[in-house]
Amino acid sequence: MSDTTEPSCGCSCSVGPKLIFSCSGAADVGEIADRAARKLTKDGAGKMFCLAGIGGRVSGIVKSTEAAQSILVLDGCPLNCAKQCLEQAGFTSFDHIQLHELGFTKGQSPATEDAVSKVVTTASDLLRGAKA
Repeated sequence: MSDTTEPSCGCSCSVGPKLIFSCSGAADVGEIADRAARKLTKDGAGKMFCLAGIGGRVSGIVKSTEAAQSILVLDGCPLNCAKQCLEQAGFTSFDHIQLHELGFTKGQSPATEDAVSKVVTTASDLLRGAKA
């Protein structure tokens, strides 16, 4: 079971979480990205966060994102909708995984456990490398 306690940097502040924003589009690759983000959250690698809240500029979600230790964005297809949402909200410092670059093609990539696992493995490596 994962530890849900936020790490501490040694001062009186708390180090922000590692946030994961995912495409959850209608295509198969959107489903893979979404399922990978949920698995990463379940495994304790980071915390899936609300991309719609970023797009809608919901102040609490934006402020929480500003305080994040790191941000990972998962995009299903080359349109990069999730990445663009973050950029249009003013976020420029984040890791980005484009599933097409991992060999997944929109409309031709069933959302299997193997597909999700491939994305989770790549994302876990990035999240582990995030600075504390």
